[in-house]
Amino acid sequence: MNNINQEIGARIKGIRELNELTLENLAERVNTPAEQLADYENGEADIPLSILHDISAELNISMTELITGDRAKMSVYSVTRSGKGKGIDRRKAYDYTSLADNFSRRKMEPFVITIEAKPEDAPFTLNTHGGQEFHYCLEGSFVIMIGNHVITINEGDSIYFDPKHPHGMKALNEKDAKDLVVLI
Repeated sequence: MNNINQEIGARIKGIRELNELTLENLAERVNTPAEQLADYENGEADIPLSILHDISAELNISMTELITGDRAKMSVYSVTRSGKGKGIDRRKAYDYTSLADNFSRRKMEPFVITIEAKPEDAPFTLNTHGGQEFHYCLEGSFVIMIGNHVITINEGDSIYFDPKHPHGMKALNEKDAKDLVVLI
């Protein structure tokens, strides 16, 4: 597995232990099997952004600090200039760019996600988490599966949903799609 996952996993484990939480306690709080959380902590599996969001909330640490090891510093406002968002190279399914990584005590996580083109018959990569999720398609088209529903989202379309239902996305027309995503 890549070094970034190992670094994030080590931070999760270290902060969990500083908070005197067992692996099982944290796993229960973020609704993830303890074996899976152990794989994340050991850098042996990609950690879905949604799980990182839940873990950061439980450990009372910003996602910025959890992902990068850097502490967010801005508290009044944070501007992210065009093309200057913080890239997060973590998972094969999507490329993430954070749009507010330097704002401390965020209550939401805004990202631009590039959904890479894959063969039409490629399976969905599904995940679940707490909170709420909003998507706005900036470029291209994609399908999103939420539970048993498959919805086509085109440029300019948006969708808001409860992410406790298994969900995942695939780009359409053999072209990458860009999606503004806000996790709450």
